[in-house]
Amino acid sequence: MSAENKSDVQESKQIRASVLHGAKDLRIESRSLSPPSPSELQISIRSTGLCGSDLHYYRHYRNGDIIVQEPMSLGHESAGVVVGVGSSVTNFQVGDKVALEVGQPCEQCERCKEGRYNICKAMRFRSSAKSFPHAQGTLQERINHPAAWCHKLPDDVSLDLGALLEPLSVAIQASRRAQLGAGATVLVFGAGAVGLLVAAMAKISGAGTVVIADIDAGRVQFAVDNKFAHRGFTVPLKRGSTIEEQLEIAKETAAEIGKISKESGGEVDEVDAVFECTGVPSCVQASIYATRPGGKILLIGMGTPIQTLPISAAALREVDIVGVFRYANTYPTGIEVVSKKGPDYPDFSKLVTHRYKGLEAAVEAFEMAGKTKDDSGKLVIKVVLETGEEESSSL
Repeated sequence: MSAENKSDVQESKQIRASVLHGAKDLRIESRSLSPPSPSELQISIRSTGLCGSDLHYYRHYRNGDIIVQEPMSLGHESAGVVVGVGSSVTNFQVGDKVALEVGQPCEQCERCKEGRYNICKAMRFRSSAKSFPHAQGTLQERINHPAAWCHKLPDDVSLDLGALLEPLSVAIQASRRAQLGAGATVLVFGAGAVGLLVAAMAKISGAGTVVIADIDAGRVQFAVDNKFAHRGFTVPLKRGSTIEEQLEIAKETAAEIGKISKESGGEVDEVDAVFECTGVPSCVQASIYATRPGGKILLIGMGTPIQTLPISAAALREVDIVGVFRYANTYPTGIEVVSKKGPDYPDFSKLVTHRYKGLEAAVEAFEMAGKTKDDSGKLVIKVVLETGEEESSSL
């Protein structure tokens, strides 16, 4: 260990952090970072993907009913390099590349004991204002984080891919909850970053045909071109003025998707599972009509909190509606997934479409993350902010 890194372990250090003080009020501040505790690592954050929840906080100083109560650093899709190791930690060393699992459950409650720590009531999740004091996010030069919630990255996995492990973990959790049979026919509503990752995981998990649907034809084409899905469907921009009209449009959407050809031949008809990644009522409604009797709908998108749904159409056909919230025990699988390559394998690196360097660029990065296309017409899928002393994600 170098003299510099010994100093990092033994002495407090001044670091810079991007801190949200109000809607669209990001400021760079200096913070004192203590040495890592015996069970912690000190990590130089290098790559952070900007998430939809971060964007809500940035724009509104709240995320749905969760209101920010004190200045808070955003960011939770992150990877970095170990610069300090706690005295009790034996399985990491300075220089290791790591992905951060930023949720810290109590590890004592019944949910934690049964392995479902993602729904622990005492969960503290970085960049979420749900707990107070808030768990500060990763848009800081360095953080101390429990070694138990850090995951070592192989040499050939970039820090960008390390940061993508967080949203990929949501997709892995959804795939596990779906329990897809071999050759299943799957529909994914939403072709944003999470929808693309969900489609990819369904495909990797053995689904025979994965159809991805979105109102943005460019995103749909991106999904198919880059092997995230087998088929694509552009959802028509039709809106009903009454609930009856809305449900009729949802039926029409499901029927049109049913006419798409399967990889094995014939039409999709009704699907075995729908992964709903938008939270938009029209898509949730269409999900119910598109699912076969005995099939499943996985609710992933955090959209409109109160919706009118044709619930009897699900109940009378024993369609299971399953919630998906974050993830548990997914990072080792995620590392395996992004380590693989093949001619028909999703190209995860293509998800990072825009990159900014330095905490000073955070405002510009968040403004871009709120767009679907940049000024030159290029799709915006995942915006990454590179930070840390070396401001590099290529290690």
